[in-house]
Amino acid sequence: MQPPIPTEQQIRAALAGVDDPEIGRPITELNMVETVVVDPAGVVSVRVLLTIAGCPLRAKISDDIRSVVTSLAGVTGVALEFGVMTEAQRRELRTQLRGPEAESASALAAPDSPTKVYCVVSGKGGVGKSSVTVNLAVALARRGLRVGVMDADVHGHSVPALLGITTGPTLVERMIMPPSAFGVRTISIGMFVDGNAPVVWRGPMLHRALQQFTNDVYWGELDILLIDMPPGTGDIAISLAQLLPAAELLVVTTPQRTAARIAERAGALAAQTGQRVAGIIENMSWYDTADGVRHTLFGAGGATAVSRALSALLDTHCPVIGRIPFDPVVCAAGDEGTPFVEADPGSAPARAIGEIAAALGLGNTRPKPRCLLPLMPVGAP
Repeated sequence: MQPPIPTEQQIRAALAGVDDPEIGRPITELNMVETVVVDPAGVVSVRVLLTIAGCPLRAKISDDIRSVVTSLAGVTGVALEFGVMTEAQRRELRTQLRGPEAESASALAAPDSPTKVYCVVSGKGGVGKSSVTVNLAVALARRGLRVGVMDADVHGHSVPALLGITTGPTLVERMIMPPSAFGVRTISIGMFVDGNAPVVWRGPMLHRALQQFTNDVYWGELDILLIDMPPGTGDIAISLAQLLPAAELLVVTTPQRTAARIAERAGALAAQTGQRVAGIIENMSWYDTADGVRHTLFGAGGATAVSRALSALLDTHCPVIGRIPFDPVVCAAGDEGTPFVEADPGSAPARAIGEIAAALGLGNTRPKPRCLLPLMPVGAP
């Protein structure tokens, strides 16, 4: 006996299981499903309104719709048509997503924001800060958390390449929809420049770019936002402390004492901004050869030294939350645009990152910021 043909209501209920891949909410909730028609032969015709013409994720939306509709008993075929939202519909969508006060400060900075924000900092380049940021983000996403990465290393942006992202964001009614890879939403100035062109900006322009990243990017309902910071304590560090005062610091260092002393300076910024140092991460801690011999390539004790110095300076415990061993797989995976926690999840570095992710993924309490010293205004000499 032929199963009964599903009703329009049943089709719409099934389509509620299809999320817009950029926004992360059901296409029915976003009023993207314009019409649903079911003919007597069981062929379902669906017209969907995309946010913009040439939507880069149109193929995924099409595949997801066909998958859920054809899974219903009684459906013999799917005829899918795409249209584009009008300006008025896009304005309604913006209001629905961001609220009527969408031009105000970022929701990430609101006192009741559920998003935990971590600035990943280092005193100097070359310690693997960006690699740690990207792999930690993917490890957190693998644990079921909603994760975003903001690449604030404007002059040395590398996050898109490390995640294999080659497409730019989508602009919908002055909302920037960040692309995703490995379950992580990502924004970077590298998505707005041609090729490997340098970004030649100074303080005020940098501050405005960061404002756009925090205010105009639609991050959705994130659990954790990781910000890949540039090395040192310059304009960007000060700007983000002003824009996101509740952000906490993750300090990345290597075991080398020289690198550790410089990393202390990056963490010491918390004494001026009132931010909390959530933990110290030591990268490239050792290298285990195939015969089981452990080599400390860059010395030992760097993270412990940073922890002690910052704990004394800030008068609060700044723990070492992880040590990541050196492994050539890290470099190889990064060059291929695949985080090593995905490329080789059983490797020692991936397991170490997983332990850090487990620690950061627990709880979501955020202390109120306390400013011990006044911040200099942006652009001040």
